Amino acid sequence: MDKDNIDIDKIQEFGKILRDGGTVIFPTETVYGLGADALDENAAKKIYEAKGRPSDNPLIVHIADKKEINKLATDIDERGYKVMDKFWPGPITIVFKKKDIVPAITSGNLDTVAVRMPSHPIALSLIKESGVCVAAPSANISGRPSPTDEDNVYEEMNTRVDGIILGGNSNVGLESTVLDLTGDIPMILRPGGVTLEELSEVLGEVMIDPAILEKNENIIARAPGMKYTHYAPNAEVFIVKKDDGDYVDKINKLVDEKLKEGKKVGIMCINKNKDKYKGEVIGLGDDLDGVAHNLFKTLREMDKKGVDIIYSEEFEKGGIGQAIMNRLTKAAGYKFV
Repeated sequence: MDKDNIDIDKIQEFGKILRDGGTVIFPTETVYGLGADALDENAAKKIYEAKGRPSDNPLIVHIADKKEINKLATDIDERGYKVMDKFWPGPITIVFKKKDIVPAITSGNLDTVAVRMPSHPIALSLIKESGVCVAAPSANISGRPSPTDEDNVYEEMNTRVDGIILGGNSNVGLESTVLDLTGDIPMILRPGGVTLEELSEVLGEVMIDPAILEKNENIIARAPGMKYTHYAPNAEVFIVKKDDGDYVDKINKLVDEKLKEGKKVGIMCINKNKDKYKGEVIGLGDDLDGVAHNLFKTLREMDKKGVDIIYSEEFEKGGIGQAIMNRLTKAAGYKFV
C-alpha cells in the first residue's frame, strides 16, 4: 500500500480484522508493528503467540487521537501534555499509570500503560478505522532484529498473523523512545527517535534508567526491550571499544584471528571507514541518522551473508547515538572487546 495514496477500502478490511480480535502487521515510522486490540485479552495473547514473546514484557498501545489517552491512563500531569503536544504524532511512547480497562496481559502485569501515537499515515488510518486501541510490538520473532523493510517482515512473519500491510521501509529505523512519567523525574526506559537532549529542552531534568545501561536479567521489564537479549542476528556480535591506539588496526587484527580459525566475519561501520576493513563489510550510513535507519536491516543482511561473527564499531552516545548503542549492546549481549 502506498502511504501517499491509501486504499481506504483495504484499510477498513484490516480494521475489521483488528476489531474482531485478529492480528495485523502494519508499517510505522519507527519499525513494523504487530497489532491487536489492546483491550481484548484474547487478542493480546495472539501477539505473544505470534512473536514467541515472554508475557512479562509489556506491550505499547497505539492510538490515533490524543484524546484516547484519557481512556487508558490516569494521573496525566502537565509534563505528559507537554510531551504529547511537542512530539505526538511521532516516535515516542509515554508511560502513565493505567486505568482498569487495560488488561494485565497488555501491561505486562504492571500498574502502568505505555502509549504512543504514530505518525505513519497507514498506521494512523488503520487504528482510526479499526475503532480500537492497538497494542503493537515490533513485528518480528522475539529476540530477532526488528523489521524495518517490507521484504524482511513478510519473510519472517507471513502465516503467523491474520493480515499484513506492506507500506515501504521505515524512516527512523529504531523503535520509539519510551519515557516514564510516573515518577518525580522523567525517566527514559528505552532511548529512541526522540532524544534525551530534545526531551530535556521540554521537561528540564530527564534521566536515563540505569537498568538499561548494564546487563541485568533480574530487573522488572517496565518497557519493551529492557529485560531480555533483543535485536540479535544468528551470528555472535561484538562491539569494538574505541580506546587508545589504531582503531582500524584493532578491528582488523580481530578479523585476522577469526579468519585463521575458518570463521566468516562481518564488519559494521560508518561509511567513511568501509574500505579500511577486511571481511564482509557493510557501511551503516554517513552519519548517526543513517546508522539508526540501517542498523536492523544490516543485522539481517549479515544473516543472509552467513557470517559467524560480527564486529561493530562503537558509536558516540549523543543524540540518536544513545539509541543506537542501546540496540547494539542488546544485540551483542553486552559483549565488548
